[in-house]
Amino acid sequence: MEPASLENLRVLYHSDDFIVINKHWDIRIDSKMWYEKQTVQSQLRHRFPELADPGTYYGFRFCHQLDFSTSGALCVALNKAAAGRAYRCFKERLVTKAYLALVRGSVQSSRMTLDFSIGRSTAEGRTHMMCIAGSDGCENPKPCQTELVVLEYGSYSGDPVTKVLLQPLTGRTHQLRVHCSAIGHPIVGDFTYSLRTDSTPYRMMLHAYLLRLPLEPEPVEVIAPDPFLPKLDPLWAPQHKVQPLEGALEQLLQHPKDPVEGEEQGRSPQHAGTVEGKTAPRETEEQIAQCQQWLSEWGMD
Repeated sequence: MEPASLENLRVLYHSDDFIVINKHWDIRIDSKMWYEKQTVQSQLRHRFPELADPGTYYGFRFCHQLDFSTSGALCVALNKAAAGRAYRCFKERLVTKAYLALVRGSVQSSRMTLDFSIGRSTAEGRTHMMCIAGSDGCENPKPCQTELVVLEYGSYSGDPVTKVLLQPLTGRTHQLRVHCSAIGHPIVGDFTYSLRTDSTPYRMMLHAYLLRLPLEPEPVEVIAPDPFLPKLDPLWAPQHKVQPLEGALEQLLQHPKDPVEGEEQGRSPQHAGTVEGKTAPRETEEQIAQCQQWLSEWGMD
């Protein structure tokens, strides 16, 4: 996609309750910095001024997050009840997400489960980074899994890369970036987790391709078009296709993985519930904090 501007917000889905946009790769969702005028919030206010809710801090309620340098499907709730329904889907682990990425090098296994616990780094100079358990200064690591499926081998600017489909089975900060780096295949353009060596590409090659929320009465399922095509970025040169994207996605969705054992901890009794006859997984501290923020800012009536 071209760089973000106020005018080029791309809407993939729009109902009375939700908007799903195709977020650009170079824009933050929101910002409290006075000089950062261009955000997804400001794009939405520009395109849909009548939908902004003056009762919220920013005007729009995001159901989840994408990093500044990640593009793709991003869901926005348009009212309090819709926000609450979406939150419950995320809390009960009913949401399906799949990402596309170009990673450095040639990934040898055509399919693998990346299983590395992730915590916050307290190492000097890396305070805004995550890290895998066992690395220096890794604080409070928690279980974390990602499914990786190889789609194509090729090159980017002449260097070997692999196009992959990623499904996060947990929801840790920077999970996909950390996991890819941990197996020696950092995402192309990921300046942070390449230890500041990968600075040439114009963007980080990570894209939220599929988002599925099983909401009632109308589920939300959206695909954000694949940006990693030679016609869109001629520096990417595919050479050998392992399997088509559509087939890989279908397999991934037909064989869902169970939640990671022990992944959710610290759930308070008032959040108890069941999902399809099973005990609902425990919420993480991150999820509880996010829920409290949501409910304080735009809690359900």
